Amino acid sequence: MEFRKLCAGELGTVQEVYRGICKRMRANGVALWDEEYPCEYLEQDVENDRLYALMDEGEILSAFALCAVNEGEEEIAWMEDTEAVRYVNRFGVNAAHAGRGIGQLMLEKAREEARRQGARYLRLFVVDFNVPAIRLYEKDGFLKAEGYYDMVLEDGRVLRQYGYEVRL
Repeated sequence: MEFRKLCAGELGTVQEVYRGICKRMRANGVALWDEEYPCEYLEQDVENDRLYALMDEGEILSAFALCAVNEGEEEIAWMEDTEAVRYVNRFGVNAAHAGRGIGQLMLEKAREEARRQGARYLRLFVVDFNVPAIRLYEKDGFLKAEGYYDMVLEDGRVLRQYGYEVRL
């Protein structure tokens, strides 16, 4: 397996992986992502050199964006007020490889990369009803911070997001 940044030429492939993740999420009762999100952000992630993937023989097993800032970060009472953080965004495991421990392996890769970039904390946001993701993050040692961020969508719906973090 190889962990690396994705390039512009791989954009269509990673978008297909995320479409498969969306279908699996909906089938499991987590109607969170759709045809627009997260796919509409992946090109920007590639352009900003922050989209990472775990590959096996050319196949994308998992991907995420690693960002220095995150919308809603000011709404959460984090363990420490520091700029030495990285946020995992758009974390997903290829639906064809779900349940094989890829998620935990990829979170370890996120920790390693965040440390390499000088971060002291790895943080993420998760929607309150995404129970499978919450279980994964808690199992992997992420702690829920105090507070929440209510993201208001264009159609008026509100997604309540909790902040989770782990000290590196």
